[in-house]
Amino acid sequence: MKKYIALLCLILAGFYLGAEEPDFKEILTEIDNNKNFDDRDFSCMNTIVSEKPDEDTSIKQFKMFRRDGEDKFVLLILKPETEKGQGYLQAEGNIWFYDPESRKFAHSSLKENFQESDAKNSDFRRSSLSEDYKVDSYIEGKLGKYDVYIVDLSATNDEVTYPYRKLWIDKDNHIVFKSEDYSLTKRLMRTSLYVGYKKILDKIIPTKMLFIDELTEGQKTQITLKGISLADLPDSVFTKSYIERVNR
Repeated sequence: MKKYIALLCLILAGFYLGAEEPDFKEILTEIDNNKNFDDRDFSCMNTIVSEKPDEDTSIKQFKMFRRDGEDKFVLLILKPETEKGQGYLQAEGNIWFYDPESRKFAHSSLKENFQESDAKNSDFRRSSLSEDYKVDSYIEGKLGKYDVYIVDLSATNDEVTYPYRKLWIDKDNHIVFKSEDYSLTKRLMRTSLYVGYKKILDKIIPTKMLFIDELTEGQKTQITLKGISLADLPDSVFTKSYIERVNR
């Protein structure tokens, strides 16, 4: 009888622990929903500061327009003057780079580096963690003073920029404080730190990000968002003709 009671206790304990297991599919969906504005347009000004060994610090500014409900974005370079007029358009599953000197568009990729920085083009699109990744394992830990889930993800498709990722997710608010991005061979390529957040309506979005190149010591990029607006944008903004027109 004692053996049966002990076995029953183990089963009940296992059931209780299982019931307490975090629903990471739901958490990833919450992270996506927190960053995305699917029912309205989004725009802001971005300052990007890139540091590379043995090079002068590069400072650029660009305007970003996003329409998350249609998975579209436009990026317009404003500074420096030598690159003013360059632009990016993501629409209908493609991403295009516009060169005002040649007045031509070239097909680009979400996996490519943005303006020779440590940011990727994919960093500017709508968040799709719940669609693109599954959770392989997790542990609970600390990041500074915060209690976090440290979650290992693997991609569910080959369209993502990084096939493996590790996220440090705040246990209370489910926002991402840190991520490590890995190659197909699980080599650490980049560390991303989300060091500033701002509440916009019912969303909490990152407004300051630091991307650290793990292959080149001392190379990093910081992006800061300001002037955030949720005003409606004309459909024409998300077209090649708009990028050409604003650069004339």
